[in-house]
Amino acid sequence: MMRKVLVTGADGFIGSHLTEELVQRGFQVRAFVYYNSFNTWGWLDTVSKDIMKNVEIFQGDIRDPNGVKESMQGCDAVFHLAALIAIPFSYHSPDTYVDTNIKGTLNVLQAARALETARVLTTSTSEVYGTAQYVPIDEKHPYQGQSPYSATKIGADRLAESFYRSFNLPVTIVRPFNTFGPRQSARAVIPTIITQLLTGKTEIKLGSLTPTRDFNYVKDTVNGFVEIYKSGRTVGEEINIATQQEISIGELAEELIRQINPQARIVCDDQRLRPQNSEVNRLLGSNTKIKELTDWRPRFSFEEGLAETISFLKLNLNKYKADIYNL
Repeated sequence: MMRKVLVTGADGFIGSHLTEELVQRGFQVRAFVYYNSFNTWGWLDTVSKDIMKNVEIFQGDIRDPNGVKESMQGCDAVFHLAALIAIPFSYHSPDTYVDTNIKGTLNVLQAARALETARVLTTSTSEVYGTAQYVPIDEKHPYQGQSPYSATKIGADRLAESFYRSFNLPVTIVRPFNTFGPRQSARAVIPTIITQLLTGKTEIKLGSLTPTRDFNYVKDTVNGFVEIYKSGRTVGEEINIATQQEISIGELAEELIRQINPQARIVCDDQRLRPQNSEVNRLLGSNTKIKELTDWRPRFSFEEGLAETISFLKLNLNKYKADIYNL
């Protein structure tokens, strides 16, 4: 029998790719998208009609428990990705992050408990770890709320854990390290650099260049979600999706400059700097656990992922505002 699943945040970057992947694997997918008066479905509006004819759209607001419960009716599993994720925006609007990331996750958990949903996958972030105290960062690493965003994701994770422990809800906490690829917004560093270079800028504005990140290509990330779902050994677990490789933001920028416009140079833009104690200086994840519990392995090299991202941005540059700092 075809399995019916709900994807919250399906209109977003990772959510739209996950929706595609699930359809291609034969799942019956209901896509929860953020209600708006323009009737737009985010990045799903760019997905092929062959895929979208197999997707049921549900428009709602993750902060509304009634709509969330209605969206989950009849679903065997929920992939919960809906969240606010931009760190700079969380500095001046933390209330919205509490409402969306914590309360939204609570709504999903409460509905899943009432409906006896067979599997619940909630989405975490490597930002919950803060600056690495040791590397590679495994799932036992301490949590550090170095931004309001990361604090709300820590809260959401612990809520999910509590529902597993208190009510035996079949929850898995999926924790991707930095994901990149086609459709990512310019609030993230890779599209920020690429869009500035593609629009001909010779001064590439960035914040701190020394932090390191462990970058997953988005197709590997969504494959991780599916493989974690497929494994019965992952219930009640927190699981990193990571490459176990790192690169500094400065090294990343220099490589993209070399590929696209060697005449460009990097300049520091003060408004892009995080407060000193908020900057996460090193993220390098362990992927030992996901490899032990599932069949997941990275399928794309960093270079392949960058090439596909550059190609996408070249074709969709009109959707980006390279002249401004994107929160």
